[in-house]
Amino acid sequence: MKNILILGAGAMGSAFVFPCADNGHTVSLIGTHLEDEFIENIKKKNNFHPYLNCELPSNSKILKFKNFEEEINKDISLIVLAVNSKGIEWAAENLGKFLKKETPILLLTKGLSLIDNKYKTLADKLNNLLLKNGQKKTNITAVGGPCLAGGLANRIRSSVVLANSDLSTAKKISKIISTKYYSTEISDDLIGVEVCAAVKNIYSMIIGASEGLSSEKASKEIKKKNFLNTAASLMYQSISEMVFFTKSLGGKESTVFGLAGLGDLYVSSAGGRNSRMGKYLGYGMSYREAKNTHMSKETIEGAELAFEIGPQIVKDYDRSKLPLMMNIIDTICNNKKLKLNWINK
Repeated sequence: MKNILILGAGAMGSAFVFPCADNGHTVSLIGTHLEDEFIENIKKKNNFHPYLNCELPSNSKILKFKNFEEEINKDISLIVLAVNSKGIEWAAENLGKFLKKETPILLLTKGLSLIDNKYKTLADKLNNLLLKNGQKKTNITAVGGPCLAGGLANRIRSSVVLANSDLSTAKKISKIISTKYYSTEISDDLIGVEVCAAVKNIYSMIIGASEGLSSEKASKEIKKKNFLNTAASLMYQSISEMVFFTKSLGGKESTVFGLAGLGDLYVSSAGGRNSRMGKYLGYGMSYREAKNTHMSKETIEGAELAFEIGPQIVKDYDRSKLPLMMNIIDTICNNKKLKLNWINK
C-alpha cells in the first residue's frame, strides 16, 4: 500500500482517485488555494463531485489546501499534479518548499509553454521552476492518452501512456496505478507524448467544427446527418500536421500514432470542451461570442494553448505545413470566423 497525494480537485484530478483507491492505496485529494469552497461543498454532500456526477471513494481523504503541508510531509510515494496549465508556477512554488528529491511526480496537466521564445513541455517548465525553487533533482512522468475524467470515474476501460526518459520510474508508477479498467503503457518519448497531449486540443476544435464546415449550402439538418466525411478528412489532416509538428520539436512519429496522439485526438474530438467550442466556430461564431454566450465558465484548453504559443508558431512555421493549426490560431487569437481553404494537394 502506497501514500498518494493528488494536488488539484478538478475533474481529472478527482477521477484519478478511483484507480489509486481501488488498488488499496491511501489517497489524499487536496484542492488548490482557489478550491476551498468547492472542497467544502463536496464534503458536505458525502464526497459527491458535481463535475463527475458521482461520489468519490469513501477510503480517500478530501482536503483543503491548508492541509497540504501536513500531508506532503508524510511518507508520500507519488505526487499527482492535476492543476490547470496556468497553475504550474503556483504548484512549483508550493511543491518546492516541501518536495523530497526521491518522490516521483506524475503530471496530468496538458500544455506547452514558451520560455525565451522556445517551445517547452510542461514537464520541462515544471522541472525548471522546481530547480529555481530550491530542488536539486526532480523526477517527472507525464500522462497522455484517451481518458476522459467521467469515464475514469465510472471505471470505464481506459488506456494511457506514461512517459519518462527514465523507464524504470514509469514502470514503478504503472504498477502503482494500473487496474483492470485503467491500463498503462510506458514510453521514453516524453517530448512526443507531451506535445501530442497538448496540440490534440487544438485539432479537437478543428474536427469539432466539421459539421458546420461540411457544406456551404446544405441545411443544418443535412449537415448533422452527413458531416462524417468532413470529420474524417479533418482527422487525417490533423494527424499529418501533428506528425510534422511533433517531429519538429524532437518527438517521435510513432508517438503520434499511439495513445497520446491518435487515441487522445479521437476521444477528444468525439466529445469534450474543445470539440464543443469547435462546433460553435464551425457554424460561424467568433471565439469570443461562443465563449461568452455558451462556455463562459469553462476552460478551453485548445484556445489557451493557441493564445500561449500561437503567435510564435505563426513566426516560426510555414503556413503550408500547418494549415489547420494556423487557421485555428487566426480564429482564436484574432477573433476571426473560422474558414478553411479546401484545396487538393
